[in-house]
Amino acid sequence: MSLTTRCPVCGTAFRVQRAQLAARGGRVRCGKCGEVFDGIAALVEEGAEPFILEPSPQLGLFDPSRRPPGLPLKTGNGAPPAFMAHEEPVGRGLLWGLLVLSAAVALAGQAAYSYRTEIAAFMPSARAPLDAACHLLRCEVPLPRRPELMSIESSDLQAEPRRDGVIVLNAVLRNRAAFAQDYPALELTLTDEADRPVLRRVLAPREYLDPARSEPDVTRGIPAGAEVSLRIYLDAGRRRATGYRLYLFYPS
Repeated sequence: MSLTTRCPVCGTAFRVQRAQLAARGGRVRCGKCGEVFDGIAALVEEGAEPFILEPSPQLGLFDPSRRPPGLPLKTGNGAPPAFMAHEEPVGRGLLWGLLVLSAAVALAGQAAYSYRTEIAAFMPSARAPLDAACHLLRCEVPLPRRPELMSIESSDLQAEPRRDGVIVLNAVLRNRAAFAQDYPALELTLTDEADRPVLRRVLAPREYLDPARSEPDVTRGIPAGAEVSLRIYLDAGRRRATGYRLYLFYPS
C-alpha cells in the first residue's frame, strides 16, 4: 500500500512506499526541489485536497542528476509511527523458548548421568531417585572408588596349623573418605628369603569377603570412616614363603 507525502518547501506531493520511509528513518528528498524532509511528518490524507502527484522523492536519493550539489542530508531521531513498527511473530518466540528449555533439560540430564556417582556420594538423599532412573535406563549408580582415601591399617600372614599348605591373611581396611566407598581389590604377593615373588594372587571383593555377609551389605560398600576386618584363607601349596606384600587397588 502506497502513502502520500508533501514537500514542505515546494508543496509537491509524492507517492511513497512504507519500505521507502523505513529505509532512512522517514527522511526523503524532494524529487523536484531537492529538499530533504521528514516524509512521515509530511504525510497527507488522500482525498482531503486536490494535488498533482510527482515521481517518488526517494528517487532523488539514488539519481545524482536529480540531487542538487552540496545539499546535506538531514538526520532525525524521530521514532517511526505505529503502522511502521515491526512485530515479531508470537509463535517464533515461543518456539525458541521451548527449544532452549529442552536443551537445558537435556544438558542437565546428561550431567546427572555422567556424574551420578559423585552426586550420590555427596548427596545421599539423591541416591534413591538416581537408582530409580537407572533402573529405567538399565544402568547402575556405582559406589565411589578413591584409592587414596582407602588404606590397609594393619595386616599379618600366618600358617594354618590344622591345614597343610594353607595360610591365613588378616587385614584391616579403613575408608578415610567422608562417603561410602566400594570394596577394593587386594593383591597379595608371597616372597622368599631374597624378597623374590613366589606366588601372586589378586582377590576380588567377592573372593575375600565373608560369605555370610548379605548381598546388600556388600553393595553398600564400606561406610564413611569405617573399618572392616578381613580373614582370608589361601592355599599356598608347597611354596616356601618367608614374607609378603599386600596392596589394594580398584580395577579400571
